[in-house]
Amino acid sequence: MMRSSTAVHRTLDGAEGPGVLVNLGSGHAGEARATAAWAAARGLGYLDGAILTPAPAIGSPTATILYSGQSARFEAHAAVLRCFTPNTVYLGPDPATAAAYEMALLDLFTTATGGLLHAFALALAAGLDLDLFARFAGGAGALLPEMARRYARNLAEDTYPGTPSSLGSARTAIAHVAAAAADLGVGPGPLPALRALFERAVAAGHGADGYARLARLLAVARFRDSTAGEAP
Repeated sequence: MMRSSTAVHRTLDGAEGPGVLVNLGSGHAGEARATAAWAAARGLGYLDGAILTPAPAIGSPTATILYSGQSARFEAHAAVLRCFTPNTVYLGPDPATAAAYEMALLDLFTTATGGLLHAFALALAAGLDLDLFARFAGGAGALLPEMARRYARNLAEDTYPGTPSSLGSARTAIAHVAAAAADLGVGPGPLPALRALFERAVAAGHGADGYARLARLLAVARFRDSTAGEAP
């Protein structure tokens, strides 16, 4: 598997149309647009794809693959693309859309995994029963589907009720966890960065708002720039 758009360009250097390039490698939206332009300059059609499931699931109904790019190209090759999985989703003509979804979901996965591993570090240091902890942790993970739907609604409506929890209360919770980690001699992991974000949001007057407000703030360049490098 080619791991970057640079590898795709280098491997296919000299390729010319007619034909269609379907790129299922990972990359961000800017890279997808650049590769689409690179393909167009060579007379190639282009579809960008994002695999949302582990590689062993490919070929089964449990896999999901997103595609974006020229609709006529997708329709012409949909039967072949569905051989990878029947859960094939076409997202529209912008070649960057699939990559944008992939990066947002990869952000969720990597940061959630980092949080889970830091939680296991606390459990190890405290001498907890790891199987029992895993059971409780699974219950926490089960909250995510409802949270995702609620945050999507909050962001779409641009309203951020501070129930069931606010940014101010979250800041306090993070402080408690950071103190516990220090008491156990556990490295801080992602906590300083998270704490800096919540502190900044509260300082900006959003302490009574719900968590979804932080996503809106992070999407604003001024707020992003002001938090860069704050947490050592």
